[in-house]
Amino acid sequence: MTLYSFFQHLHSGFRYLVLIFIVLAALSALVGLINKKPYKEANRRLSLFALISVHTQLLIGIVLYFISPLVQFTKATMQEKHLRYFTVEHWVMMVIAIVLITIGHSKSKRATTDEGKQKAIFVFYILGLIIISTGIILIPRG
Repeated sequence: MTLYSFFQHLHSGFRYLVLIFIVLAALSALVGLINKKPYKEANRRLSLFALISVHTQLLIGIVLYFISPLVQFTKATMQEKHLRYFTVEHWVMMVIAIVLITIGHSKSKRATTDEGKQKAIFVFYILGLIIISTGIILIPRG
């Protein structure tokens, strides 16, 4: 196994954990909003685990970016969909999603009401999830 294939498999497999944490945190916040439940320590931890998982995935992705043969800076990069996707599109979408999730977590920490905390988590984590899911779906095939 090469260093590249190790990080590629790690990054690919870890995404499921990331998606699970984001979905659980967003659903927990939505249930709390709908049922007007208090924002508890368990909610905070779940959103924190989601935040930590996306940042860990970012670190794995950064390593992968610098060792991947699919990341190239040539004249052909923008014409070839695989090279363009991995060199430009994928990381830009993921960084935007991670920024949104980080903002949501930060806003939830600063919110003074339970509703404000849950709303911040739900809105920003869902936006991040949409961008991440889109980035995964758009991976060029074939």
